Amino acid sequence: MTAIIDDTRAKRNVAVLVLAQAFLGAQMPLVFTFGGLAGLSLASNACLATLPISLIVLGSMISATPISSIMQRFGRRAGFLVGTAGGAVAGLICAYGLYLGSFPVFLIGSFFTGIYMSAQGFYRFAAADTASDEFRPKAISYVMAGGLLSAIVGTQMGTITSNAFVVPFMGAYLFVVALNVVGSALFFFIDIPAPPKPTADSPKGRTRWELITTPRIAVSVICAMVSYALMNLVMTSTPLAVVGCGFAQSDASNVVMSHVLAMFAPSFFTGHLIARFGVEKIVGTGLIILALAGVVALTGVELLNFYAALILLGLGWNFGFIGATAMLAASHAPEERGRMQGLNDLLVFGGVTFASLASGGLMNCSGGNPVEGWAAVNFAMAPFLVLAGGALIWLALRPAERTA
Repeated sequence: MTAIIDDTRAKRNVAVLVLAQAFLGAQMPLVFTFGGLAGLSLASNACLATLPISLIVLGSMISATPISSIMQRFGRRAGFLVGTAGGAVAGLICAYGLYLGSFPVFLIGSFFTGIYMSAQGFYRFAAADTASDEFRPKAISYVMAGGLLSAIVGTQMGTITSNAFVVPFMGAYLFVVALNVVGSALFFFIDIPAPPKPTADSPKGRTRWELITTPRIAVSVICAMVSYALMNLVMTSTPLAVVGCGFAQSDASNVVMSHVLAMFAPSFFTGHLIARFGVEKIVGTGLIILALAGVVALTGVELLNFYAALILLGLGWNFGFIGATAMLAASHAPEERGRMQGLNDLLVFGGVTFASLASGGLMNCSGGNPVEGWAAVNFAMAPFLVLAGGALIWLALRPAERTA
């Protein structure tokens, strides 16, 4: 007789996390849209325009392990509240930096934004905590789908608030403060038990080295790194490229909004596709779509090219990153959760930090004009797609591991 699986608690947690992704997550498309433009207005050298974006991702990378440890010890709620506190402080500092016209102060605020970004990254893992094996990929996918609303809220509120004060962009960052303060209340409705305190008899699990050298885990981390880093590489340069090619700032916002919609809209069915076709095929499809995004971007710099390339970029990220997350979530034991998820996000956002740093240099300093810079950004995707695709093929060709 088949046992009845009750995912009632998991579905409640997913509902809370979807709301958090939709509401609190709105700050991410906002800061990624205006971070580079604000940086361009404050920096003494155009090559440093995307440095605020890089500092966001660096802050996320550095925060990943501490926040994961907080969640392992005190529970998910504590870690998520640390994230919203970081986001609120970041918004205040960035607004103050804009008021002063100080690029260094703005960079400090951008770094603190990474604390929220890191905590948001754990929403997808939290969705899996109380879910059954069958519901897990769907739970992860649904939570990521919450970003669909965040794309609309973030870009539209950014457009409305960015010029609300005499100082450009300051209103957008004050909106971020309010978003974090109000949105933190959502986490008091989450019902994920804190992990039991370890005892002498508790299973210890594998070390970080043993985990990361497990073939399936290693490939999932590589694919997650490449999917997220390449998405960030291109998205960070997009507002600069759109404006640099003669289009309006509102066009840049709308292109980014279409991209973020494409990142999250497929999440309503990505989990079902994983369950039907297998996670490896979905990740591979994501990598192919990312490659197509680069090809479309290289065919021209009309507004339609920007829209098409960024929509493909979002779709490729969705399949690649959600697939890699589902692969990782099924590859480690509960007692390994804290160290593996923290290590994963440390590596993923390390790659994203490198990509965002490279993005500004490629866009503004590798060619004589925005068209050449935009081409350099998209050509840079190729070797990393080859790396991830090769790793996935290697995993597929490995003999199936025998179980005792």
